[in-house]
Amino acid sequence: MTAHATTLQPLADRRIGILGKGGSGKSTLVVLLSRALARRGYAVVVLDADSTNVGLHRALGIADPPRPLLEYFGGSVFSGGAVTCPVDDPTALAAGTVDLEDLPEGYARRGPDGVWLLVAGKLAELGAGAGCDGPIAKITRDLEVRTSSRRQVTLVDLKAGFEDSARGVLVRLDAAMAVVDPTFASVRMAAALVRLVEEIRAGAKPATRHLADPALVALANRLYAQARIRDVFVVLNKIADEETERTLRRALAAEGVSVTGVLHDDAGLTRAWLVGDVLDGRALDPDTELIADRMEAWMARRPPRAEAPAHGAMLEVHG
Repeated sequence: MTAHATTLQPLADRRIGILGKGGSGKSTLVVLLSRALARRGYAVVVLDADSTNVGLHRALGIADPPRPLLEYFGGSVFSGGAVTCPVDDPTALAAGTVDLEDLPEGYARRGPDGVWLLVAGKLAELGAGAGCDGPIAKITRDLEVRTSSRRQVTLVDLKAGFEDSARGVLVRLDAAMAVVDPTFASVRMAAALVRLVEEIRAGAKPATRHLADPALVALANRLYAQARIRDVFVVLNKIADEETERTLRRALAAEGVSVTGVLHDDAGLTRAWLVGDVLDGRALDPDTELIADRMEAWMARRPPRAEAPAHGAMLEVHG
């Protein structure tokens, strides 16, 4: 990436993972933010990495979901396929860098806003007793999407909780976004995410006592030592009034966490998710544009990924 391109599009070639507890509004933020970034000229790729949730394609205005990338990469190891669980086998996904235009038909679909959607895989589609979704997490961890026409930003819609983080997904992101709805659990999860990233940047190593092969232990440790993740953005969601916002900000501040932006409550979005309709987030465009502004402004101060140290100063959380 050239310095000029980085200046013009600070989020170019970045992978940003969206995390939060179930029901916090991760997918809502993914849809609204993807559109905002597309309006700014980015080639936007959304990776649906939630192995259980469905409906993201409809929210993006795409009639049918893409074929799962788990199929493209050879299937799950638990069904005799090629994709292994990163906890048991931390080796990299074979041919994990893909050119969007070269993917076979059906594995990527483009919505009316120009946003591309890919799906890592869905556990229910594998049938009863198919094993865990670790192979889906490996695809989430290692997939790098490239486009020939424009520099892209990849938004990764992760499953609820921290399970995928334990599988090494965090270390292959450039930034994480914590979505905080008006619940105590969301506040604590955002604070926990910040601490996890701080630990990774400070040199934390993964759990490897279950690995008998020293080469695999060394590989897992090297993955963490070369961690890309540097930042955590925190977004409040479903904010209905000023008192709710103040309460959440105070609770997060007590955990040492500040807020990047706010998405206010919109009954229309709730209705769209209920009936499986396109999300019409125009009323929240000012909220989403401000979040995008702050992300770009912060990332513009970061060196390009190739120049960034594996570990730096203590994580800075932005407001």
